[in-house]
Amino acid sequence: MTLVLAAIAAFVSALIQRITGLGFMLVLVGPIVLLYGPFEGVTIGVLLALVAALAAIPLVWRDVDWRRAWWLIWPGLVAAPFGALLVSVLPDAALLLLISAMAYFALVAGWIPALSASLQGRMGAVVAGSSAGFMHVASGLSGPPLAAYAVGDKWEQRRFAASAQVIFAVLSAISVALRGLPVTPVPDVGILVAATIGGILLGTLLVRFVPASIARLAMLAIAWAGATVVLVRGILALWM
Repeated sequence: MTLVLAAIAAFVSALIQRITGLGFMLVLVGPIVLLYGPFEGVTIGVLLALVAALAAIPLVWRDVDWRRAWWLIWPGLVAAPFGALLVSVLPDAALLLLISAMAYFALVAGWIPALSASLQGRMGAVVAGSSAGFMHVASGLSGPPLAAYAVGDKWEQRRFAASAQVIFAVLSAISVALRGLPVTPVPDVGILVAATIGGILLGTLLVRFVPASIARLAMLAIAWAGATVVLVRGILALWM
């Protein structure tokens, strides 16, 4: 049952990612952490995020802004080891609370105009990229600082969504390298990878027919529910 639920979560996350350009880990992190625990869940999540990004890149290749992407990628690579260090020293309860806090931040970051306004130009890219790298290794949730930078620097949405896939792929690859591979049996991980690819492929077929606004509403509903359940579980873990 755990594998079935995780496969459904990965499929839906990839489907939403393909339609909206963002949101894979935001949707997946709640279910995957609840099913596999805070460390193993995020480890599986960042591996699947790598798969989702690699599957999406050939579909958006022509729209990638390589120069802007690089100015977000290299600070992320510098900051990523600090995220891995933090995760390695925190107990499970603290990890659950950290993941839920990052998930809530991801959900409300878009409502903070000052955040986007402060992230402009090369310096804004360095701040956003380093924050994304740290958050991606720690929780897989690197989207908020990247999206805030895109708004602040007036990055055209189509170009940003395409470039984000390259950034996610690189940050996911370094996250896998720093966190290690999942300890979950390889056949199970293979099923989750297949579900992720299936979600990307179906999303490619549906992207012209499903309004992005509907997909975003589904993404937000699942993400809020997942973040809240992870928070409650973290609080309960502190008391046990």
